[in-house]
Amino acid sequence: MTKIGIVSFNIYANFTNYGSALQSWAVFNTINRLGKDKYEAVLIDYCPRIHLDKDILNPMKHMFDQDEESQHACIVTLPAIHENYFKFDKFYHNRFNKTGTHYTFENFEQIVEKDGITKFVCGSDTIFCTLEFHGFDDGYFANFPCMRGKSISYAASFGDATFDENTYPILNERLKNFKALGIRENKYIPYIKENISVPCKKTIDPTLLLTSNDYDMICADRIIREKYILLYARRYNPKMFAFADRIAEEKGYKVIDISLRAETLKDKHEPWYKAGVEEFLSLVKYAEMVITNSFHGLIFSVQYRKPFVVFTREQAGNKIDELLDLFGLQKHMMIDGTEDLPTSINYDDVHKRIQVAREESLQFFEQSLELLINE
Repeated sequence: MTKIGIVSFNIYANFTNYGSALQSWAVFNTINRLGKDKYEAVLIDYCPRIHLDKDILNPMKHMFDQDEESQHACIVTLPAIHENYFKFDKFYHNRFNKTGTHYTFENFEQIVEKDGITKFVCGSDTIFCTLEFHGFDDGYFANFPCMRGKSISYAASFGDATFDENTYPILNERLKNFKALGIRENKYIPYIKENISVPCKKTIDPTLLLTSNDYDMICADRIIREKYILLYARRYNPKMFAFADRIAEEKGYKVIDISLRAETLKDKHEPWYKAGVEEFLSLVKYAEMVITNSFHGLIFSVQYRKPFVVFTREQAGNKIDELLDLFGLQKHMMIDGTEDLPTSINYDDVHKRIQVAREESLQFFEQSLELLINE
């Protein structure tokens, strides 16, 4: 059986990320379902160059926010950061078939011999964002010799990357490493179709290839018995926090807070940065409402049919806009928290939209995998 290695942004980062873990889990499970007895997925323990010097247990040095208040919030959150990390580590070890070797740019060529991996899927997440990874990462752009011509991408995102007369030629050469390109956002698809002679299609985030029934298989039991709002912040936004406090007071709910500010707000919020992946799913599933500025916080709110609002966030605006367009829920975007609370959501209609996109994306993914293994 052919082993297909998943190369993505997941295990190594400055902070753990529920979306990164769950998109990898979704890709892993989707490949195995499509593969049947022909191919199987293996999660590659791969660290890109940009994260080689990161210490996920002591993330202060490389935080995006370097102001004194943010640094203090991170320091007091360290016990929860450590607990959260060890839960993530357990998730990656227990929920995947993972390579036995840790790979970097220095030893990636050994992957065929050591782990028997001969084909590769790159994605999802912002692996094509040269801004985020300080250039073209060889693993993410399938540029190691063993990957060239033996890789596809699925729902790879360019994030906020921009290119110029010097970097477009490099981009073209890197994209030619792939036999098919599934891209998550619209922006660069016209360019790729014009300049790269491989199949290319917009594909939905892999977490939407599965349904809430799939996530229920790993979702933890209910944790919080009282009614609560889940506040999930990837970046601190005082307007979002004020909005959550106002809605909680109006409704008589408590606030469960997954953010680096939670430990400094214990008088108002119950901090849950310590939550592992399975606990995160539970906290979403049983919330009365979700307030977030996270792309995947939005996705799992919709997966579990929860009332939600999503706030804009630097470096995430475009992908959240496109996601809301897919769902037909543009009015659930908030800017400053003074907007009216959106009306109830017809989730039957939303999930009909998702199902159409899911079927198209699964078809492209399966065709791309067939191209990969039948070369």
